[in-house]
Amino acid sequence: MKALIVYDSYFGNTEQVAREMEKSMKPFAEVNVLHVKDAGPNNLDGMDVLILGSPTRRFSPTPPIKEFLQKIPPRGLKGIKTAAFDTRIDVNTIKSGFLRFLVRTGGYAAKPLSRRLKRKGGKNGLPPAGFLVAGTEGPLMEGEAERAAAWVAGLNV
Repeated sequence: MKALIVYDSYFGNTEQVAREMEKSMKPFAEVNVLHVKDAGPNNLDGMDVLILGSPTRRFSPTPPIKEFLQKIPPRGLKGIKTAAFDTRIDVNTIKSGFLRFLVRTGGYAAKPLSRRLKRKGGKNGLPPAGFLVAGTEGPLMEGEAERAAAWVAGLNV
């Protein structure tokens, strides 16, 4: 199996998750990990799996991740298994009740990413997932790197 993990990262947390996934997949897949600025639709040639990862910004994926998806032609992911993840703040750690309400209402980046992958013809290989960071800049919360590795291992079924 050939897999591509494309991520965007502001503080290094989403990249760390992508690298943990890469390590977890190496026993069963040939894996390439690219920052979104280095990725394009041509990188999808011959891929069996595409995983997209983004920090949650304004309840959504980052603009570069959205642009990457826009460049993929309609049905351009046909026959490719897809998965989406994000990094996010745990809503339960937010002190402001109003901000907690906004986050619960607005959501995170993984679900919209997953829907966009499906609209491009991808076959959902895993449910969207979010990995928790401590505060805006991180680091990843304890156990999240291991959880990411376990999540992506579900593709090998």
